[in-house]
Amino acid sequence: MKMHEAKRVEIMIEAVMESQITRSLSAAGVTGFTILPVLGGSGRSGQWTREGGVGRASGMIAVICLIAPARLDHLLETLFPLLNDHIGVVSVTDTHILRAERF
Repeated sequence: MKMHEAKRVEIMIEAVMESQITRSLSAAGVTGFTILPVLGGSGRSGQWTREGGVGRASGMIAVICLIAPARLDHLLETLFPLLNDHIGVVSVTDTHILRAERF
């Protein structure tokens, strides 16, 4: 079975930013993504949990999408302004997918 190269983009950000992130994904042409609650973690400020009140809202979310490599720069340029004033991180990894026409 033929696999195709793709990029997996993971955005960990304050839950209050969910609608802004999803609008930015749509503006960048991303047609599919997954949003997961983040239960806790550890960062520059030490360990935290969802109940610990990270940021200004009720915790963090993880937004995951798969895109064609050629579309990565445009997506990152669209997301960057949202990250300046909020707790969050974006990671990009190489991956392989079936059915590349969906991405």
